[in-house]
Amino acid sequence: MVLNKLSLRDKGTFDKYLKLTSHGLSVYSFADIYIWNKLFDISWAVIRKSLCVFFQDNIGAFLYLAPLAKSNDPKAISSVFEILERLNKNPEFARIDNVEEKDLAFYQSLGLECSLQSRDYICSRRDLEGLKGNKFKSKRASYNYFTRNFEHLYQGLSLNDRKECLGLYSLWVKQRRSRDPCSIYQGMLEDSRVALKEALENYSELGFKGSLVRINRKVKAFTFGYELNKETFCILYEITDLTVKGLAQFIFSRFARELKDYKYINIMDDSGLDNLKRVKLSYHPSSLMPAYTVRRKRG
Repeated sequence: MVLNKLSLRDKGTFDKYLKLTSHGLSVYSFADIYIWNKLFDISWAVIRKSLCVFFQDNIGAFLYLAPLAKSNDPKAISSVFEILERLNKNPEFARIDNVEEKDLAFYQSLGLECSLQSRDYICSRRDLEGLKGNKFKSKRASYNYFTRNFEHLYQGLSLNDRKECLGLYSLWVKQRRSRDPCSIYQGMLEDSRVALKEALENYSELGFKGSLVRINRKVKAFTFGYELNKETFCILYEITDLTVKGLAQFIFSRFARELKDYKYINIMDDSGLDNLKRVKLSYHPSSLMPAYTVRRKRG
């Protein structure tokens, strides 16, 4: 089986396969796959009419998301694991990540081991836009504090803003590091920087939409994401100067107001971090969408 190295030219092929069935997890987007190409060797192949996306680094190889097809094919899954076990010195690394709950019964029927990997946080767009009611009282107060105390310019994000956005990201990382010295978290921040550079470099080609806030002509916040499906928009990044009170609440709510064509906003998972989990739960998501990891049983 020959694996194709991922390139931007593959977007049309991926989009065709991604649209074969409905998906709710944030990873089911070409944009979310492509931005990791500087951290992983990403390749793909169509196996028995199923598009399969392989990620590999110096630790091992895995399937980033479930094979994309009109219907699940047991023989395609068998072929995937054969390839993964060839690519991995340790067969324990052979796995399929980000399997959606709707497909769980299929994988279990094949005798595969399925375990919870993470959960995406799905919010009502109207909730985020309005910040109404007692449950959003503190968010609304922060939003109002910002609008009363800071002269600002809210505008769309474009490729021309790339350098300033990366500069703000560096400031944000410095602020985050002072609050959380965990080495694992520090590593995640650097990986996220690499992905951000790739996203901004290919902002238009990957179909991103975003906005930013300037204070005294300087970029102090930016956010952007992509359409996941006709009902859902996914927020990929939201970065702010943490010293500006209420700015995070302002740009989040203000951007949600622009996304009127969508019913839901997917704010992705919490990466297993308690602080990120608390922040995402504070926006009172309407649902949590689980993702599962699938492996062959051993022993």
